[in-house]
Amino acid sequence: MQSSEETTTQRAADGGAQPAPAAADAAPAQSSRATGEAEATSKRTLSVSDAAVQAIRAQLAKRGTPEGAIRVGIRGGGCSGFSYVIEFEDKPPRSGDLVLEFAEPGKATVRVVCDKKSILYLGGSVLDWEKTLMYQGFKFKNPHEATRCGCGHSFTVA
Repeated sequence: MQSSEETTTQRAADGGAQPAPAAADAAPAQSSRATGEAEATSKRTLSVSDAAVQAIRAQLAKRGTPEGAIRVGIRGGGCSGFSYVIEFEDKPPRSGDLVLEFAEPGKATVRVVCDKKSILYLGGSVLDWEKTLMYQGFKFKNPHEATRCGCGHSFTVA
């Protein structure tokens, strides 16, 4: 679902060095560890569909801030416990924020920013743009959701 021309930058405090493999016969363990690290990384990031990237770009242009960003996250509250938050962000990302950048030639780069506490609940999620006869807007496809309220804006986690 992600654009093939996207660049992903993660600004996190946990950017430690990875140990080098000890020997050539350690390759199976290394690939197993790499698979585990890839799964852990996917749980600490989120995906943004092409439709959502286009919608974000259009909203930022309409607002007159194509260099701005969209901040996604969660807050306590709502009828189910947590509520999704999507806001415009004009300030630079904070220390520890996850920053996703989506670039296309000839178009403004789209940035999606998420704080490190929210990524605990949004890790592995997909931010999508949905347009139907009854609804138009962003929608999270979150693997951590146990239940969702009727309005679709609040949820509980398992």
